[in-house]
Amino acid sequence: MSSPEKVSTSGVSYTTVDKSYFEKRTLRRSAGVWGIWGLGVAAVISGDFSGWNGGIPTAGWGGLLVATVFVALMFFGLFYSIGEMSAAMPHTGGAYSFARASMGPWGGFVTGLAETIEYVMTTAVVVYFSGTYADSALKLLTGATLPPWLWWVILYAVFIGLNSLGASVGFRFAIIVSVISIAIVVFFGIVAFTTGSAHFDTLFDSPAKGVDSGFLPGGVTGILVTLPFAIWFYLGIEELPLAAEESHNPTRDIPRGGLWALVTLMVTGAIVLFLNSAVLGPAATGASGQPLLDGFQKMFGSDADIIVGILAIFALVGLLASLQGIMYAYGRNMYSLSRAGYYPKFLSLTGKNQTPWIALLVGGAVGFAFLFVAQYSGSSSAGNIVLNIAVWGAVISYLLQMTSFVLLRRNHPTAHRPYRSPWGSAGAIYAGVIALIAFVSLLFVPAYQGAVIAIAIVFLIGVGLFALLGRKRLILSPEEEYALSGGVHGDPEKEDIAALQHEVVLEAEGREG
Repeated sequence: MSSPEKVSTSGVSYTTVDKSYFEKRTLRRSAGVWGIWGLGVAAVISGDFSGWNGGIPTAGWGGLLVATVFVALMFFGLFYSIGEMSAAMPHTGGAYSFARASMGPWGGFVTGLAETIEYVMTTAVVVYFSGTYADSALKLLTGATLPPWLWWVILYAVFIGLNSLGASVGFRFAIIVSVISIAIVVFFGIVAFTTGSAHFDTLFDSPAKGVDSGFLPGGVTGILVTLPFAIWFYLGIEELPLAAEESHNPTRDIPRGGLWALVTLMVTGAIVLFLNSAVLGPAATGASGQPLLDGFQKMFGSDADIIVGILAIFALVGLLASLQGIMYAYGRNMYSLSRAGYYPKFLSLTGKNQTPWIALLVGGAVGFAFLFVAQYSGSSSAGNIVLNIAVWGAVISYLLQMTSFVLLRRNHPTAHRPYRSPWGSAGAIYAGVIALIAFVSLLFVPAYQGAVIAIAIVFLIGVGLFALLGRKRLILSPEEEYALSGGVHGDPEKEDIAALQHEVVLEAEGREG
């Protein structure tokens, strides 16, 4: 294309680019079904090791169980829906792409920003809990400890480096650590049963809101406000569409690999929810920063520090699995939004290993800053604060994605859909309603107000910058091509993006005229 062309539509402006722009932003196809399965499990399984138990003090064990059932069904509806959309739109944008196609560039930006917050903050939470486990293992084995911030620096540096080595390395690592993490959870269950350490009769002795026992000591309100902790069991599985341009066959691999990953995580989550709580007792489980490790320590006894220390290292693998997986997600999310011009374009540059290393660095720096402020500002639990920021970003993204699904089914009924959700619009509506309830519940819980204020500030700044600058500098990336062409231009591998840009410009100008 000899000179850039510009077009304005829906309050934004696009500029066409030549092939060199995309050549500097190339990803490499490296994953099949098992790679997608490994990435899905790896991204989420840290939720079995820490974080989920924070819902017990609010709702009791029974309340958390009920919330988890509702959330598990929500994730089936969610994943079936995003599986259909990702098969129809096999490019890296994921949630941003779905919302862009159904709600325009503003909807796409807000949804993409929500996912950025979710993934950057989820990575920070996993770094926080990984540091806790790592320090416990170090203390048990050597008697030494390190300050939290130093663990965070080490973990961010190592895993930004790992994610920068290339997608093939990352997918292989995800499969290996997923298998190890599953083995640790299963081993915990076997030990709990064979040693008689699981006491299920204690599960209802979980005080919440001043009530000492009962199945629902926190009542219905307790169930509602503990939804974010139940979501933590599965949060991150929705990242899989971000691997579309690095999957060999995204229309097949993402729905199939993702569904198997979700079923795997439901089994491991059930083991932890029932057996970890039955070993420690709900009250101790709810108060623990490392419930699985504390469970191992109780089963093996305080005189077995070496054994527990070794188990702590293995348990740490589960957290590190999610650290790799969820860091992958924020890197690709920021990459896709940057490639389209919503974020600064340098964030989508890829290095010799064809990974968005600049986006990985910037996301890591932001996550570290939030952790540092939360930890050293006098708050009681930096992990829970950042966790709730992550979940709030997630439920906003879920709600907007399910809205996108319903709109796309209604407005584009003839669009090519290689995979169709077996639950259809009803599944998407159910998932959206649960996400909305979780969203609203966070607004009215005093303990979550800091997280709500923080994410509101980020949204205001993000939307303000987009309104002033970003909306005038968009690029016709694959996600934008699909949206502006009404779904005609779908697969970036099968179509020449640069050659199609002029056609899309003319189509958009014709609609404007």
